[in-house]
Amino acid sequence: MSQPHWIAILGVLLMAPLAVAQSNPDNARSSSPSATLQPLSAFADIADDTQRARALFAEIGKVIQHPRCVNCHPRTERPLQGEAGALHQPLVVRGAGGMGAAGMVCITCHNADNFRNVPGHPRWHLAPAEMAWEGKSLTEICDQIKDRERNGGKTLAELGAHMANDTLVAYGWRPPAHLEPAPGDQQRFGQLFHAWLEAGAHCP
Repeated sequence: MSQPHWIAILGVLLMAPLAVAQSNPDNARSSSPSATLQPLSAFADIADDTQRARALFAEIGKVIQHPRCVNCHPRTERPLQGEAGALHQPLVVRGAGGMGAAGMVCITCHNADNFRNVPGHPRWHLAPAEMAWEGKSLTEICDQIKDRERNGGKTLAELGAHMANDTLVAYGWRPPAHLEPAPGDQQRFGQLFHAWLEAGAHCP
């Protein structure tokens, strides 16, 4: 097939998810109360460490269970997209290291930064299968992220640093304009996460 035909086909494939996103009314940014995170001070009056930790993780869950996070922590080999967690279009799979299949790696389409309706980051990839959050309860996710066999081998301290500082995690608050950002911001999320660790990292 001649080069112009290949270019045309590639253009159709790349534009398909953009058309879906633009035509989906669920992709509008939300202004609902759940779109915010409570400040750390909101939990100061909970004297019991266990109860405070559980309340903090419930608040943290607003971010962890948001589509910006869950879409990259799917239970199958395919990533999700949009607010409803639709299967990624065009069809792509996890591949080695979560980077996509050979010849169709994530960074084929996802650049270092957002480009129009396509999210971007230099390390764009799926979370490992053992870190899947899709369809799990908040308690199940809590138990999972504390398990070093299912959290990438991180200690709780390393997990806190990851949540508070990792730039790929930060994408959740800086998606393309057609997508709803995760609640709050990474700074507040990091504060809540560290407070949860200090309270004993109890699960709800």
